[in-house]
Amino acid sequence: MSYVTPDSDPRPPRRNRRALTVTAAALVPAALIGWLVWQATADSGDGKPQGGSAPSVSASSPSAGPSSSPDASASATDPGGKDKDGGKDKDKGRGDGKENGKGETGKGRSGPLKGKTVVIDPGHNTGNSSHTAEINRQVNIGAVSKECDTTGTATNGGYPEAKFTLDVAHRLRTLLEEQGATVRLTHDGDRPWGPCVDERARIGNTAGADAAVSIHADGSAPGNRGFHVILPASVHAGAADTRKITAPSRELGERIAGNFLRVTRSAPSNYIGGGTGLDTRSDLGGLNLSTVPKVFIECGNMRDAKDAALVTSSDWRQKAAQGISEGIQSFLRR
Repeated sequence: MSYVTPDSDPRPPRRNRRALTVTAAALVPAALIGWLVWQATADSGDGKPQGGSAPSVSASSPSAGPSSSPDASASATDPGGKDKDGGKDKDKGRGDGKENGKGETGKGRSGPLKGKTVVIDPGHNTGNSSHTAEINRQVNIGAVSKECDTTGTATNGGYPEAKFTLDVAHRLRTLLEEQGATVRLTHDGDRPWGPCVDERARIGNTAGADAAVSIHADGSAPGNRGFHVILPASVHAGAADTRKITAPSRELGERIAGNFLRVTRSAPSNYIGGGTGLDTRSDLGGLNLSTVPKVFIECGNMRDAKDAALVTSSDWRQKAAQGISEGIQSFLRR
């Protein structure tokens, strides 16, 4: 297993990185300590790893278990998660780019990501709970069919996953646009429900995205904590064929996981992924139908009190967006 950190931003003095390694190592499972030590010692002065990436090992791929799926297959339907304002949360984290009629922003900006297209997929929609017939409609995700979408989960205090994902998506869009990327969201709180998971994948495909990320938060049991990044399995059935994107998607996922850990200081999941922060799945339409590098990130477990305190914090959501952004930047500038 190797997480990959940014290879473009200036690095702080090495002694500070060793201090970060010691601190971060106390927060994460032993499986990650080797990566953290490698990060602190193998980077060159310009931030580029010497001798390439650290060796990878395959991530474990347990079943979803008690977790809520980020796709239409298993996300928890939570009546307590209904959004009171219909998803019209256009917070200050949103980018100020002008829409071009295709949901894209950031075109024409200069920066290291100029010419790159990123599709951000905010999981679920705050209006889904009012459109159960529409979101329960079956859509084909390859060899099988699943629900169009689900309502997502919520904290015990009623903060909906859909509001969380849109907030982080807005912040992430701003950060990527500042680097010159063209950014498209699969939805922007401007639809009454959905889109369906097949359409979410299709938006990334049609945009010819250089990277696509679906943002989620889990709805597992209390005590289950931490983030994990979901990678596409190799699927070749019906309309699904991920064989060309599994390798670049894994690299994208590893870079996002490593940077998310570093920036947020959140530990990888203690219930999925065997401490790697990575999980591979073949049952998610948003991944199965993608033809561009794509991953999902479950930023934390909304049903755990400690993780809920994080996802409901504006400051932490900014860190989450920063970690995802730096992972995407690292992947696109490799």
